[in-house]
Amino acid sequence: MIEVLLLALVVLGFSLFSAVAGRSFVTAPIVFTLVGIAVGSEGLGLFDLDLESEAVSVLVEATLVLVLFTDAVRIDLGALRRDAWLPGRLLGIGLPLMVVLGTGAALLVVPGLSLAEAALLAAVLAPTDAALGQAVVSDQRLPVRLRQGLNVESGLNDGIMVPVVTVLLALAVVEEGGPDDLAGFVARQLGFGLGAGLLCGLGAGWLLHRRYVAGAVDGVFRQLGVLSIAAAAYSGAELVDGNGFVAAFVAGLAFGRVARDSGEAVVDFTEDEGQLLTAATFLVFGALFAGSALASATWASLGYALVSLVVVRTLAVLVALWRSGTMLETRLFAGWFGPRGLASILFALLVLDEVGGEAGETIFVTATVTILVSVVAHGVTANAWTARLASRLAGAGQDQPETSASEEMPSRWASRPDAPDSGA
Repeated sequence: MIEVLLLALVVLGFSLFSAVAGRSFVTAPIVFTLVGIAVGSEGLGLFDLDLESEAVSVLVEATLVLVLFTDAVRIDLGALRRDAWLPGRLLGIGLPLMVVLGTGAALLVVPGLSLAEAALLAAVLAPTDAALGQAVVSDQRLPVRLRQGLNVESGLNDGIMVPVVTVLLALAVVEEGGPDDLAGFVARQLGFGLGAGLLCGLGAGWLLHRRYVAGAVDGVFRQLGVLSIAAAAYSGAELVDGNGFVAAFVAGLAFGRVARDSGEAVVDFTEDEGQLLTAATFLVFGALFAGSALASATWASLGYALVSLVVVRTLAVLVALWRSGTMLETRLFAGWFGPRGLASILFALLVLDEVGGEAGETIFVTATVTILVSVVAHGVTANAWTARLASRLAGAGQDQPETSASEEMPSRWASRPDAPDSGA
């Protein structure tokens, strides 16, 4: 019970100073992670949970399910097609290149990993987290087009990487002596995940929307019904040996298609629940993941963290935005602000559970160290570099591709009436 009390006190304490923190280099993930380290197993020892306990897995999985679902619901495919060049380049060129470069870096820097295991480490760290870059994607000083590009990238890349991680995880497990039916396993994971997502998102989403239009659904249960669609997609896929995270993301896309006019309040409620779970996840990450990983960290894991954050992502984005007409500083900015967060935490936990052995431990520790460095480094630098780039782009006028007119961004932050102001 002390874990719940600690979470409540940290949430309350941060809430009291959240507006001030939003204008500084102190972000919520930094606070929750550092408090977690202080009270965790390597600190005061107040967290009586085990890293491999079911409660930890349920928390992280539930958080990622809600984030995947709500991110997918927010995607307006029509608007995205009208102004897709920036996120399209980042996802279509940059994301695969990050995995390729990250794999090569892992083979060079981290000893003892096979090709599949090195690729798995790169894939675990490929998704970015908009929550860690909130000061960037919500800062009105930056052009809409740039903020939208980074926000859409972070909203889509975790869902895109779920099947990639699933396949690479299966390959790594086979190398460790797991099941031989790799093709069948992957087909079931992706096929049943896709099917469960479509069934719940289209079927249940359409039914809930029609009943709401008919006046048969109370407002509170309309919100709870949306939560239940995400949960049903995940659990239904898992029951038939499918991938629940693929199902949650596909269900969100399908629900957004058939019930987009259901109103912002429904999705906002789901996002608010997700934010509370995200806060709890970063506290648990600090207490159980980061503390033990720091105790086991090596120069190789720290070196890979720096290479992954500074070189791999930046180089991939520079290639993706080559000949885009954007300023060099814009491309460097987009390359730097690719923070690793929630999806990578969950993927790292899956690696620890499924791969096992020395390879699983190495991937877990390296990924955890990278996420920890990202939480601090990206949080501390967000406001300062955002202000600098905004000033330079304002002086460049409307001729730059990143500053020209664009549709207003369908952001999980900026589209809300209570969207946080990062100091604009």
